[in-house]
Amino acid sequence: MGNRLSKIYTRTGDDGTTGLGDGTRVGKDSARVSAYGTVDELNSAIGIVLAGEIPERVREVLTQVQHDLFDLGGELCIPGMAMVHAADVERLEQVLDAFNEGLPPLKDFILPGGGGAAAHCHLARTICRRAEREAVTLARHDAVRAEALRYLNRLSDLLFVVARVLARASGHGEVLWQHERRKRG
Repeated sequence: MGNRLSKIYTRTGDDGTTGLGDGTRVGKDSARVSAYGTVDELNSAIGIVLAGEIPERVREVLTQVQHDLFDLGGELCIPGMAMVHAADVERLEQVLDAFNEGLPPLKDFILPGGGGAAAHCHLARTICRRAEREAVTLARHDAVRAEALRYLNRLSDLLFVVARVLARASGHGEVLWQHERRKRG
């Protein structure tokens, strides 16, 4: 680790700017800061999932994801940095396929719910989708590596499947959207 923070506040951001990892100062509302800030928010949301009672394999996977997200945040904070790689995306795909294999096929949409851990995982999934959108917005103006975008896209799929796994593991089961309730007859 580089410099350790001995003092948490620096006052350098009081003017509405923040320092990127390369020393450049940008507005706190810049697309880059929004993207890596949402990745940080996603990491915190996954921390809430990990704070609950969840199966050990899910815990292992989500802990690795937290490390990946810290790397991804660093990549987004330091223009030109490459910390997330194709192998990370492939690992997500393998885990996703393994978790999904044990689930019944979906015939209906499911609602966010299915117990505390599953609901928190659904929230993390929606934050992940927002992080992906913000990274795409950043990519329209600045370089963002394809691996970073692919990672976020795949991660949101994994979080959806993990939410399904958690709903079943908790005994709550999945909450199906009742599309028939709107039909009049």
